[in-house]
Amino acid sequence: MSEPTGTALVTGGGRGIGENIARDLSRAGMEVWVTGRTANQVEAVAAEIRGHALVGDVSRREDVERWAREAAPTDLLVANAGTGTHHDYAEWEFDLDEWWRTFEVNVLGVHLSCRAVIPGMLERGSGRIVIVGSGASYLPGPTDTAYTSSKAAVCRYGETLANALRDRIPVFVISPGLVRTAMTEGHFSDDAPWTPPECAPRLVLQLASGRYDALAGRYLHAEHDEVDELLARIDEVVEQDLQAIRLRR
Repeated sequence: MSEPTGTALVTGGGRGIGENIARDLSRAGMEVWVTGRTANQVEAVAAEIRGHALVGDVSRREDVERWAREAAPTDLLVANAGTGTHHDYAEWEFDLDEWWRTFEVNVLGVHLSCRAVIPGMLERGSGRIVIVGSGASYLPGPTDTAYTSSKAAVCRYGETLANALRDRIPVFVISPGLVRTAMTEGHFSDDAPWTPPECAPRLVLQLASGRYDALAGRYLHAEHDEVDELLARIDEVVEQDLQAIRLRR
């Protein structure tokens, strides 16, 4: 696999999945800009990987546009920043501001990040976008209306954006799987189907290489999807509309 080159902007890169992605992109030779709200976390990761720290709120337009200016030209955007909640009260009793905050980070934050880097990518005629979605967007059973609905919106957003940018900027939506992070630890049993933390960074590296651009717009699971195998079947994937979230009748 060819190694990705250039500059990467990783939102929510100060901890968890984003931190692992930022670290692996740096190891592969990319210049990495790490964003997040918590300055000491972002600065620590940036210092470790010899990258750059950008502190701010992914749901604030002025912060995201500042990041895009400082990190320009951005060759790879990893729109990873996300939030979720764990609570014991009924969904209809959920604090409205906290409920909406999930959408501000998980959906608006993705859109602000994409719209900030797309003009430069189009001008240069190159660039890639990876959006971190979640299996919560389609798996049955959850009762958390804010997180699941926001991730469903993000998955649909990514596919639609890929359509709008077809043959110009590849856009991918990935599921990192259930990874042990500060957001998940203590909220799932030890025998839950935990995904190894190296899976998501490995998938992002593969998509950043440019070899898998034909899979743009498709939903890819970091642990369960083998992108080389999917690429070999790309005609079938497109013809049968596989790797997509659909209503089947």
